[in-house]
Amino acid sequence: MNKLADRLNRLSSSATLAMSQKSQELKAQGVDVINMSVGEPDFNTPDAIKEAAIKAINENYSRYSPVPGYPVLRNAIVEKLKKENGLDYTATQISVSNGAKQSVCNVIMALVNPGDEVIIPAPYWVSYPEMVKLADGTPVTVYAGIEQNFKITAEQLEAVITPKTKMLILCSPSNPTGSVYSKEELKNLADVLVKYPEIYIVADEIYEHINYIGKHESIAQFENIRERVIIVNGVSKAYAMTGWRIGFIAAAEWIVKGCNKLQGQYTSGPCSVSQIASVEAYVGSQEPVAEMQKAFQRRRDLIVKLTKEIPGLEVNIPEGAFYLFPKCSSFYGKSYNGQTINNSDELAMYLLTEAHVATVGGASFGAPDCFRMSYATSDENIIEAIKRIKEALAKLQ
Repeated sequence: MNKLADRLNRLSSSATLAMSQKSQELKAQGVDVINMSVGEPDFNTPDAIKEAAIKAINENYSRYSPVPGYPVLRNAIVEKLKKENGLDYTATQISVSNGAKQSVCNVIMALVNPGDEVIIPAPYWVSYPEMVKLADGTPVTVYAGIEQNFKITAEQLEAVITPKTKMLILCSPSNPTGSVYSKEELKNLADVLVKYPEIYIVADEIYEHINYIGKHESIAQFENIRERVIIVNGVSKAYAMTGWRIGFIAAAEWIVKGCNKLQGQYTSGPCSVSQIASVEAYVGSQEPVAEMQKAFQRRRDLIVKLTKEIPGLEVNIPEGAFYLFPKCSSFYGKSYNGQTINNSDELAMYLLTEAHVATVGGASFGAPDCFRMSYATSDENIIEAIKRIKEALAKLQ
């Protein structure tokens, strides 16, 4: 008998974590699996950041921090936003959480009421609609296919706005597609949103520094909607600090206070040592960030070139993040060894069992005709993985 709360029964499990677990199980059995399912840089945290953490331990940063984070970190974030993004915030407009994932969830839980609609462009990160469901809101997805580089238009946005619309969640650069909204594209969306003052905009910018087309553009730059924009960012992707669990929001002070009230009741402030390490990430040398970005761009070029050589896959060129999101629906209905592929989840499972490459089917990203590969792995792994995928797909008839 299932006695779990209804809110849990409404939730889906994370497809990315589930696929990663399956690949770990195969690895434990001695199978040589190349894991392209997890969105995590394969680099180590830069030494200066690790040294700052060791120093923090030795200086006894071992007690509870303020709920919104240490002032020194919030001030470092204020400086980062000013210097890199040209945006003016104060420390009281910053709240630091246990990763950007908690930051997004805090904002949704703080602003969304039962029945409120939240617009989520698809393909989307798997957790957005689930977080909206947790808040008893209604996810409203707007699909943008590969032919429009997976980016929604202003017309598409306006077409789904209703009196119940409370929020838009915009992720640029995008997980899972790597698409990046230009300044002009963001302005077109802002021009729509300015007509609807009751709508808040969550700008998930966690992949800001993994960008192959130049300067990152934030929708928060447009003054006429700035007060309604909540920037979400953190150290995980840019500084290879996924396990340190530090994310933040920058927003109007009343929104930040609401998120602090919520966070104060269920996690309190994030890890003290991780916060001090994150100060070094923001104020120290940015050279490691540039080096990692260069490596990701090289890998992007490599995986795009190799994947384009696979018959039956349709590939665009991602402009940021470290994901490729090929369209694979031409394989649906095809079979090998008694196994028929009906959707991208089954294709991902076939690639795991037949090619020993872990990817993630697109259904949980709101794009059932595609699948996601993370190229946050070595050039050698990319070459071998795409070779295996090519051979496995060629077997399907």
